[in-house]
Amino acid sequence: MALRNTVALLVGLVALFHTWGAWAIVEVNMEDKVEVSIKETAQITCMYTSDEGSGGMVIEWFYVTRSGDKQRIYHQDPVSNTVDKGTPYMDRINVSTATGVVVLTISDVQVEDEREFTCRIKGLTDGSGEGRTKLRVFATPERPTIEAVETGVSVDKFEPSKIGTCEVKNGYPRPNVTWYRDNMPLLSSPDTIIEFRTTTESNGLLSVVSELSRKVVKEDKNAKFYCEVNYFVPGATQMTESAPITITIYYPSTEVYIWVESPKGKIKEGDVVELRCTGNGNDPSALLSIKHTRSGETWETDTAQINATRINSGEYECQIVDTESFESLTNTTEVFVNYLDPAVVVPEQPAMVLQGKDVMATCNAVSSLQTETTWFKDGEEISKGHTLILTNATFDTSGTYTCVVSVTELEDMQTNGTLIVHVQGPPQIRKDRTVIETVNREVDLKCHVRGYPVPTIIWTAGGKVSKGFQKVTENGVESVLKVQVTSDMTAVCNASNEYGSDTSTFNIKAIAHTTTQATSTTTTTTISNPSVKTETAKPPKKVKKESNGVIIAVVIICLLLLAVLGSVLYFLYKKGKICGRSGKQDLTKSNKDNIVVEMKSDNTEEAILLGVNGEKQPQSHQ
Repeated sequence: MALRNTVALLVGLVALFHTWGAWAIVEVNMEDKVEVSIKETAQITCMYTSDEGSGGMVIEWFYVTRSGDKQRIYHQDPVSNTVDKGTPYMDRINVSTATGVVVLTISDVQVEDEREFTCRIKGLTDGSGEGRTKLRVFATPERPTIEAVETGVSVDKFEPSKIGTCEVKNGYPRPNVTWYRDNMPLLSSPDTIIEFRTTTESNGLLSVVSELSRKVVKEDKNAKFYCEVNYFVPGATQMTESAPITITIYYPSTEVYIWVESPKGKIKEGDVVELRCTGNGNDPSALLSIKHTRSGETWETDTAQINATRINSGEYECQIVDTESFESLTNTTEVFVNYLDPAVVVPEQPAMVLQGKDVMATCNAVSSLQTETTWFKDGEEISKGHTLILTNATFDTSGTYTCVVSVTELEDMQTNGTLIVHVQGPPQIRKDRTVIETVNREVDLKCHVRGYPVPTIIWTAGGKVSKGFQKVTENGVESVLKVQVTSDMTAVCNASNEYGSDTSTFNIKAIAHTTTQATSTTTTTTISNPSVKTETAKPPKKVKKESNGVIIAVVIICLLLLAVLGSVLYFLYKKGKICGRSGKQDLTKSNKDNIVVEMKSDNTEEAILLGVNGEKQPQSHQ
């Protein structure tokens, strides 16, 4: 009831003021715009002044629809405040008031919130004030992506060709795209066309696609193209760039080149030669070919491989033909294949020379380059130069000589020949060992003979004549004779050819096998004053060794003799005959009683049974 009375009172007062014609003045001030990023919180401030004070003011907030109508979203009077239902802001706004200030807060701002908001302040009288603010919403776009045209672009096109596409997504307001070529911005012109296409996404954000077309020139082959995106944020403008792209530019050749790719340097027979042909353009429709002008051999490609011989020398031509205009360009290069013929040795093989005479030989090889010759024998260098001179020939001069002809400019280019020299003369037998002592029943006799022609060797041994086993060597011939030796004998090696003969005599001494046989051994031990003497019988005679068993038997017998001697000495010690035992005869005081022990190896058992005086003991004393 009190509230109603208060409201009625206020209405009455308003009517009274209206009747009096007194109007209250209300002034409202607001910013022209408020900027906020998407999904952030926006605050719109409404400041006002009034002669009536703030206690009885009516505050209302509106937004302007797309059609231009005002839609209220908030109402506040001295009695209550209300958020209007059925609007996009019923759950997202909040209003706070202070003296002369009203603040509208909007949370989770979206693109659709970019519109005009109105703050209306009404006094108790009909006086009122109103202000407007434009809410600006910003969204940072994604990083731009760029794609180059997949196929190459030819410079001879009459219209601009597509270069690439740049796309930037989800920005607000609409981002601006600028194309660059090597840091220089590109502007639309008859030779450069830049197109834009804007798409509104379901969330209200904007995506921009820009396509660049250009009439390219040869200089564009290494150029880098990229796009720059400028976008807006609250209170500023920012920029980002895409990755750069390059495109394939096809352009015709104005020159053509041909060269030897490998080997580097001089070419020789046996090398694999690779020729390359190319132009200074890269038109895929152009055809390249290589041709040997002398033989007419052609390779329908930009590479030719040749297994080089001297006939491959000559001029090679590279040709490039444009299949559209049929225009052609040519260029040539000269290829020379160096050669080295097999070595030729004079005189013909083999070379014959008499002992004491001289030999001269030459070794040459035809070559396209300067050569040098080196002579070798048995792997050792003996001379340099194309001519070899051997003076005062001996049998040591015989053998095989190798001449190596090499090209001084190319290390691995060489050839070789051989010279076989035979020194003619009478045989010479190498007399190493002519006296032979042997215990073997068979002996190999060797007779090494030098001479040319190859000597004939005849053996005479034990009244028999034989040729033996013969083997021809580089320096002569070697003959081996197996001889059965039963006693001392003599063998003769006789070598002869058309120039003379030589002999060598071998004296063979047969040595019989000998063995040592054990004989009976007598050991005499004499015990007397003042000392004890041990006499050993004469050593056994040397006899022929029969086998190892005899030696083992002798060792066993000696061990038995030592055992018997030890037993006798121990027996005498027990009887007190030695070592001064009491109750026994003192050995040092008697010179008459000599104790003699004789042991015979051929009757060990009887020796063991002998008594002290050499008498046999009965079985009970054993």
